[in-house]
Amino acid sequence: MLRRVQTWTLALLAVGLMVSCQNANKDIRDAARENVTNAPVQPATPNSTVQNAAEPAAPTGPTTTVSFAETTFDFGTIDEGEKVSHVYKFTNTGNEPLILSNAKGSCGCTVPSWPREPIAPGEDAEILVEFNSKNKSGKKNQKVTITANTNPPETFIYLTGTVNKDESNPATSPTIQVNN
Repeated sequence: MLRRVQTWTLALLAVGLMVSCQNANKDIRDAARENVTNAPVQPATPNSTVQNAAEPAAPTGPTTTVSFAETTFDFGTIDEGEKVSHVYKFTNTGNEPLILSNAKGSCGCTVPSWPREPIAPGEDAEILVEFNSKNKSGKKNQKVTITANTNPPETFIYLTGTVNKDESNPATSPTIQVNN
């Protein structure tokens, strides 16, 4: 009989602990939900936000239009290792301030510099793009994706040309296989 009382007592204690833990977890979950729901939204700052490189966020709000004097620059033929830069001029042709949120080259060898401040309607601005041909050879078509408050939010500009291979550079020289 004593054994049955001990067994029942242990069983009731176990059930009591499980219910207590579930209630405690429910309280914690409810408090977490309330904190998330009632938490003030902090505006993102450039240093506090990590954007996905594949999908930079377009600025929200009213959209505008942009017109580039040229969208493709042919740098001609250069030797491997040379750097080429070009300035692309554009105008905000819409009725709202133009906000460029990102400009990204198709690879690390193509680096754009763009204005960070809003461009007023009718105002002109520039984007500088530099292409480093180190370890690159052949025909090139380097793309820069510009993300802004336009519709569509992405605009593309290009650097094209040919890079002559540096035969003394083993990284770009052809590999010769010898079969024994």
